[in-house]
Amino acid sequence: MKNVRNSSPTLVLVVPCYNEEEIIEKTAGVLSDKLHRLECSDIISEKSRILFVDDGSCDETFNILYKLSDMDSIFSVLRLAGNSGHQNAILAGMMTAKDSADIVVTIDADLQQDIEALDKFIEKYNEGYEIVYGVRNDRKTDGWGKRTSATLYYKLMHALGSKVIPNHADYRLISAKALEALAQYSEVNLFLRGLIPTMGFASDIVYFDVKEREAGKSKYTIKKMLTLAMDGITSFSTRPLHLISVAGFIVVVLGVIMCIIGLVDWINGKNVPGYTTLLVIMLVSTGTILLSLGVIGEYIAKIYMETKRRPHYIIDSLIWKEIK
Repeated sequence: MKNVRNSSPTLVLVVPCYNEEEIIEKTAGVLSDKLHRLECSDIISEKSRILFVDDGSCDETFNILYKLSDMDSIFSVLRLAGNSGHQNAILAGMMTAKDSADIVVTIDADLQQDIEALDKFIEKYNEGYEIVYGVRNDRKTDGWGKRTSATLYYKLMHALGSKVIPNHADYRLISAKALEALAQYSEVNLFLRGLIPTMGFASDIVYFDVKEREAGKSKYTIKKMLTLAMDGITSFSTRPLHLISVAGFIVVVLGVIMCIIGLVDWINGKNVPGYTTLLVIMLVSTGTILLSLGVIGEYIAKIYMETKRRPHYIIDSLIWKEIK
């Protein structure tokens, strides 16, 4: 059930950063300008702020953020002790902000996600939604390869039973109530895009256009995207394990059929060399076994990491001043 709200909520924009020295100053200006406009329209509280999460940057990102926070208290900076990864950086920002905000909105530092959609996010929150997902209208800014792989990935995730929102990439609003619930989740293998939709809170979608990156390069390499995809599949679905059983059963049935065919041919005196058939069967069955072991290994690795109970991130420092 949704609760309609009328007051101006306190907003904290959480912005994960990793080696963004080329654009971070411009990003800070664009975001602060947007917050000031929202404050002047009484859409958000004057206590609203921007929280940059420096995910172990090795360039001048943190130094730039430090200077910005010194000049204007609207900027807060959370510095992680090392590179914990994009998902963990987002979680660190949300958990840091949850006790000081009515709502938290996570957004990337590259200015590709339309900040003007923020008005619609807050409108949805005022209508009673606890979570609002930002979903891109299209993928025209992506190359053919990335666009195709993303489409196939979302179809695969849905086929495996995951509730991940298609074309949603961590641009979302989440209320303090939902954040309190999220804080109770303790799994080490973190995939927020799959986890948050399972929480069950009233949610809605806001569509926005994606812009070209204005400076710098994307920090999401192919390796990181593949890792994120694998985390999403293995963290929220056991169907690959069931599919292994099905594939194994099919291979066994085919093997029995081939044995029967071979036996019948032998009884009838047919001279069948069978070299090619045997080779194909060996390659298919061996490949199936290796693939099955690989999938099982991924799940075992997840169990191994969960048993260690290592923290998602370690905070090095936090700059959080009272808004003047």
